[in-house]
Amino acid sequence: MEFRSRFDNAFIIFLAAITVLILAVCFLPMALDREAREALPVIAPLCVLTLGFLAWNTLSIKYVLTMDYLYVQGGPFRSRIPYGDITRVAPTRNVWYGYRLTTAFDAIEIFYRKGLLGSVKITPRDPERFIAELKKRCPNAVFEPLR
Repeated sequence: MEFRSRFDNAFIIFLAAITVLILAVCFLPMALDREAREALPVIAPLCVLTLGFLAWNTLSIKYVLTMDYLYVQGGPFRSRIPYGDITRVAPTRNVWYGYRLTTAFDAIEIFYRKGLLGSVKITPRDPERFIAELKKRCPNAVFEPLR
């Protein structure tokens, strides 16, 4: 069962601000200094690659509940988390650090054994349905109520 990531307005504004900042850093020096325009053949592709990578990471986020594991993917970042390794599932608003594949500021944090960072933060479009499906697959995990 596949779940796509939910976008909230604050996150969309955050992404728009990051995009404007990247464009300003790339092209504002060329607008202000004629000599800097010589760097356009190098700067423009780098800017496009940076924005493309950001879009790929953001727009491809998905969470798949397979028979044996939870698969989370966003761009090149992917994890297979066996259901038996999941220890706790809790709501969180702290999406600024850690392993996160989120597009909203209200997230679900899934704690698991054998992970490099020990947890992943996700934002499924239908969190109640996602949690209900995950509970079926992880009967030994502790599930904290969503806010």
